[in-house]
Amino acid sequence: MKTIVLTGGGSAGHVVPNLALLPALQKFCRAAYVGTDGIERRLVREAGIPFYTVNAPKLVRGAPWRNLTLWHRLRKSVAEAEAVLQKLSPALVFSKGGYAALPAALAANRLGIPVVTHESDLSPGLANRVIARRAALTLTGFPETAARLPRAKYAGAPVRGELFAADRAAALRRYGFSGAKPVLLCFGGGSGSVALSAALGAALPALLPRFDVLHIRGRAAGAAAKPGYVCTEFEHDMAAAYAAADYVLARAGANTVFELLALKKPALLVPLENRRSRGDQVENALYFARRGLVHVLRERRLSPAALQTALQALQADAALPAALRKSGYRAGNAAIVRELAPFLA
Repeated sequence: MKTIVLTGGGSAGHVVPNLALLPALQKFCRAAYVGTDGIERRLVREAGIPFYTVNAPKLVRGAPWRNLTLWHRLRKSVAEAEAVLQKLSPALVFSKGGYAALPAALAANRLGIPVVTHESDLSPGLANRVIARRAALTLTGFPETAARLPRAKYAGAPVRGELFAADRAAALRRYGFSGAKPVLLCFGGGSGSVALSAALGAALPALLPRFDVLHIRGRAAGAAAKPGYVCTEFEHDMAAAYAAADYVLARAGANTVFELLALKKPALLVPLENRRSRGDQVENALYFARRGLVHVLRERRLSPAALQTALQALQADAALPAALRKSGYRAGNAAIVRELAPFLA
């Protein structure tokens, strides 16, 4: 049985898709993970596969003076990753991008190990643009993205299989909701969202007559507990959260968007927009808004009143559920694994 090395990290968005592929991959190969001492280390260890740490440097956007030693640190991290790969002798390195994937991908190039990378966003990130230059194959979550990269092919995006298995009645009981009102699920990604949480908290008096609200706030502050409002810092069982939800308020990271589309959940997306973002969330959100599959509220217009109006419009959009059902978007796990299998035969 051959070995595949998964890599990618720096945020949950680069780790969770890798882990979504594990159940299928482990049927015919061994898996190990190379990443940084960040969120990927905890998530991968919970998944029960070997994890190897390298010290990957990160490009700091908007602060060029902090990147003066970047090349030196990257060379050192590639050497660390090369030592790990020599020990593991994998048949393939599969990257989900992010700065944490660069050392393993570049080390694999030096050792002659094939690299397949996957880009979930509409526009490729910097790390994946670098990795794709020498990758044997680049897989994409959007058809249009494949035309922007060498040796690229559209395959869809990985989605966690367990998200489809939860029971709605059990999920409602878990959160103490009666089901008499539709449930609005709000979350802002792995670290939550201060802006979303603040707007939601201020809008709650107007929203609670219309919705029960499940708020996964991350590190952001949540509102005080009250009937019909459940707030938690983190939710390990996102399958239950999605199963309970009739509507979703969220950021527009690629993983989130593809989960919502696969689960056919009507959503209001508030894409992240600040100087630390490369604009990928805005592109993702507007792409699907133009196709009538999501509603979008731009962050610069976010306020309690605007949020209330946007959620009312989402609830009133009778055509949206049918559009989601007809869209054809589904998990890309099977297509991705089919592309990886020849390297591991």
